[in-house]
Amino acid sequence: MKFFIFDIVQSSSHEYIVNRLNPSFLNKRTNKQNMASTGLLVISNFKQTPQTLKAIEKYVHSLYVHINVPGSVTPVPSWGRFISQLYVDGATLLTSCEKLNMNILVGPLKQQGTFDSLRLKPIDMIFSDARCTEVCEQLRQQLKIEKPPIYLADDAVVTDLCEHQQAKPLDKLQVYENVVLGGTFDRIHLGHKILLTQAVLRACSRLVVGVTTQEMTKSKILNELILPVEQRISELREFLQEIDSTLHYEIVPIDDPYGPTNSDPNMDMIVVSSETLRGGEKINEIRAKNNLKLLDIYCIDLVENSDGKGPKESKISSSNARIELLGTRLRQPEYHTNLPSDIYIIGLTGNIASGKSKMAQRFQSLGATVMDCDKIAHEIYEPGQVCYEQIIQYFGRSILDNGRIDRSKLGAAVFSNPKELERLNDIVWPELLKEVKRRIQGLPIIPGEIKIVILEAAVLLKAGWDKEVHEVWSMLVPLDEAIRRVIVRNNLTETAARDRLASQLTNRELVARSHVVFSSQWEPEFTQKQAEKAWNMLKEELQQKQLQRKLNL
Repeated sequence: MKFFIFDIVQSSSHEYIVNRLNPSFLNKRTNKQNMASTGLLVISNFKQTPQTLKAIEKYVHSLYVHINVPGSVTPVPSWGRFISQLYVDGATLLTSCEKLNMNILVGPLKQQGTFDSLRLKPIDMIFSDARCTEVCEQLRQQLKIEKPPIYLADDAVVTDLCEHQQAKPLDKLQVYENVVLGGTFDRIHLGHKILLTQAVLRACSRLVVGVTTQEMTKSKILNELILPVEQRISELREFLQEIDSTLHYEIVPIDDPYGPTNSDPNMDMIVVSSETLRGGEKINEIRAKNNLKLLDIYCIDLVENSDGKGPKESKISSSNARIELLGTRLRQPEYHTNLPSDIYIIGLTGNIASGKSKMAQRFQSLGATVMDCDKIAHEIYEPGQVCYEQIIQYFGRSILDNGRIDRSKLGAAVFSNPKELERLNDIVWPELLKEVKRRIQGLPIIPGEIKIVILEAAVLLKAGWDKEVHEVWSMLVPLDEAIRRVIVRNNLTETAARDRLASQLTNRELVARSHVVFSSQWEPEFTQKQAEKAWNMLKEELQQKQLQRKLNL
């Protein structure tokens, strides 16, 4: 078979044509104007998969894959290893388009090549690694795609799929009426897709999926970043309906490791990973006690993570995906008309002992101007300053030490008494904000440049200052780690440390109101990498804003 690497261009008549290109030229091509947002790839030749994916990855954001199996497909589960390998190869090969979402269709395998039940997002383009015109035209008509298919090879169909079917003697090739599995399924990733696909391949009627609720995810790494269970269920249903809409899906939230398996008599098989195999065995022990039929267990191997550096796990996992979110944008900033255009203000916040000050120092070394609201508050507490007399008048002179306000005495008076803390905040916060604004306005500005200011403020969100900054960046550490740090740093008892933290926002509340989050719970080098990732992202965005501003002049 002759296989070519092509460039996909749009002609003046808006018909897509294909030109053979030098591969090195294709690798340098970065023009996104001709990119189809969603593509469908018809695979007939497994050996050509690397070249096929490389040829089209620059032109799609999402990719469905149809395995063009010749003849009848019996048994369907025999394609499980092939599909898993295809997912792994795709994740390995698609390096230049990190967010490309590839879903491999199972429904057509079950229906022996018919496409009546497909429920896919609108598709812009069909690609095929062989000239299988009948299949491609059938897909084009069924999915109502205007543009003609793009054939990545000149030859007629010469398939090698059957020799790569890869079923092994120990594989369970039986299909079952009712299959069940469970998990967190936070931000569906490669490992999830493989696990879910193995379940779909082995189900012929009903698939039950238990999705853990917040109650069951408290011990997970960066659990504050786990999506709400309703959103995870919705994304899971969408994925399953896309790969096979012929099954009946019951996707239910579960508050314990067993969910409906300990009571539903109409279950036949459970799919687990090597990590959760013991859980599957425990489920059968419970079913035996409840006089329910034991489940066949199908166990799949974990997918190794090639980037298991720093705190990341050695397997593909949602925990790794959440770690990857640190230092990236969780949501886009809102536009505030009251803020300056030549100064970009980042509100850096977080609870006590979360590492705010050290993170501010990192940004200062990268080029930011840092304003420490805690230090500024110290200054307005000084004798003769605006807050001094008001605080003394309300809290009395017992909080003084040699005529100055002793912050440890003041802290002891307010942190265990919410009303007293509220009164202190009412005195300090308005005056502190006025002073911060005055200092920002006095900063020297270089014409044509945007100055980045990091406003380090533990009170930022509670004081409602998120409207006074362009965006909010927050520091997170697990509660137990924060308590340990406070005990050591402030020489407090555990009870006193817990009282301090109880008066502050939870990590989940911080995440909900932040645009970027960091965590200092690991080695300082990894926290530094988070800072650099966020800083580089922001600098690039501001450079784009400056360029756009010049173009509009």
